[in-house]
Amino acid sequence: MTFRILLPLALLLAVGACSHKKEAKTDPAAAQAASTAAQPVTVKVASAESKMVERYLNVTGSLLPDETVNLSFEVPGRLATIRYDFGQFVKKGDIIAELDKQEYRLQVDRAKAALAQAMARVGLEPGQDGVTPKDTPSMRQARAQLEDARTKYESAKKLVDSGDIARERFTEIEKQFEARRAAFEATRDDLRTQMASIDALRADLRLAEERLSDTVLRAPFDGSISDKPVSPGAYVKDNNTIVTIVKAWPLRLRLDVPEVATMGVRLGDVLHFTTEAVPGVEFTATVRQLNPGLDARSRSLSAEARLNQADNRLRPGMFVQVRVTINKQASITVVPKQAVYTVAGLTKIFAIRDNKAHEVRFAPGQTGDDWVEVPGELVRPGERVAIENLHLLTDNQDVRAN
Repeated sequence: MTFRILLPLALLLAVGACSHKKEAKTDPAAAQAASTAAQPVTVKVASAESKMVERYLNVTGSLLPDETVNLSFEVPGRLATIRYDFGQFVKKGDIIAELDKQEYRLQVDRAKAALAQAMARVGLEPGQDGVTPKDTPSMRQARAQLEDARTKYESAKKLVDSGDIARERFTEIEKQFEARRAAFEATRDDLRTQMASIDALRADLRLAEERLSDTVLRAPFDGSISDKPVSPGAYVKDNNTIVTIVKAWPLRLRLDVPEVATMGVRLGDVLHFTTEAVPGVEFTATVRQLNPGLDARSRSLSAEARLNQADNRLRPGMFVQVRVTINKQASITVVPKQAVYTVAGLTKIFAIRDNKAHEVRFAPGQTGDDWVEVPGELVRPGERVAIENLHLLTDNQDVRAN
């Protein structure tokens, strides 16, 4: 019974397989493809050419502000006011922020009082800067005592010679005279010391006044506020950033040039660059600074250029593509853009040699409006390349040039 069921099933499978093979043999699309592959493909051709061009290299650069500064107070204190906010424009000399001044005013007053006290000791009035007194009350007293001792000494000297006074008494008077003279010299030295102390107190006063003026923060140049990390009422230490000011013009273009292209960048050269932020527009900048040496790790030369024209579309921090000229008169081999075929990430052309299409894979070099550079060792000038029906061609395909 089982054998009777399996036999018709086997016959059905055999008939189906035969039918499938018959359909495959008679598939019209496969037959046409086979026929097409066997026949030469008619293609239009053009000749590769030698072209003199400016050889350049595209490198990445960045736009930087002309100046950037983090403003901070040189003295600590409680922040009283900030007059500008993020994004606002400031001019050179504008007051940006101020600290509470009370403590620093008191320091100035104390320094003034100490100076006035020291000047009074030598008989000077406040405001008599640069004046050195000839004497002081103590000097005048010491001078009077010295003159009195001198008179007594001279009189005693005459009397001791005549024998009217004892030698011991003369010696005593002479010692008193020498003591008075030393005391007078001491007052002159004391005056010099006091004048030096007055100079130090004047310096202390100027320092206190300077610290008072440091409670006012001013803009060092025209620019815009790019950061404001603190608010009024906060206690800030010296060198804590209050605001960051950016001077956005003239913009600087900073780039690192590979070693192979370093000879193509010189002071005064005009660089052309583009940015994705402003598509389809080319900008220019002039080289102003060059690093004297190459970076030891990257083997690249750092260069900086200044933009030639202001443009509100360009901002600091943008990445740009810079065209660096390597050779102004370079001979290259080019083919029409129609000859280039790109598929699956591969770029190739088909060179026509002996009525056959030879596939040439390459990495495109420079491009123009209607041409693409091909390495000269792959295609020679004058050699024919296909410019149509590229999708029908394969390597070593028979062709009929048109």
